[in-house]
Amino acid sequence: MKHITALTFERELWQTGKRFVAGVDEAGRGPLAGPVVAAAVVFPREFIIDGIKDSKTLSEKKRADLFDQIHLKALSIGVGIVDHILIDEINVLNATFKAMHKAIDELEPAPEHLLVDGPYFPELNIPASKIVDGDSKCFTIAAASIIAKVIRDKMMIEYDKIYPQYGFAKNKGYGTEEHIEAIRKYGFCEIHRKSFKIRKLNPE
Repeated sequence: MKHITALTFERELWQTGKRFVAGVDEAGRGPLAGPVVAAAVVFPREFIIDGIKDSKTLSEKKRADLFDQIHLKALSIGVGIVDHILIDEINVLNATFKAMHKAIDELEPAPEHLLVDGPYFPELNIPASKIVDGDSKCFTIAAASIIAKVIRDKMMIEYDKIYPQYGFAKNKGYGTEEHIEAIRKYGFCEIHRKSFKIRKLNPE
């Protein structure tokens, strides 16, 4: 996947007079354990960082480097975290939206328009453009995806120290064969999402 070198979505909004345009994305909807983390990022107009693209396609080292660059250059960064308990209570999609709203609320100054990854987003009092596969098409969304993933990965590495038998430092909570085998052997730990149905765990 090529790096995102064009500011197509952002420029359309800047040309209408919008100065503060935020990209919004999340990490951690799919895993069996841990939180969902969202990030919102606002950059100066016409600013771009070489190498930015969908966080899932980058190496851990490259993500860490870009994470630092984003923090140095962004006008504002917001982060929202929703834990496994609330995910089980309200489901992971609603938890994702809640994390996104938290991240947006942290931005200062408040954004004038949102560029959000995905086809759905509960409307706030801020205009929003929903972009399917936005993390591979839109620079500011891709930057947000990097912030969210690096923060979540660091959290899962810390959880690995508490629950080493599940391999969280390696699998980040996703349902790998090794992770599912560990659940079979040890059962669920505190941070597993109990509402998730794992077909491989109890095949019909």
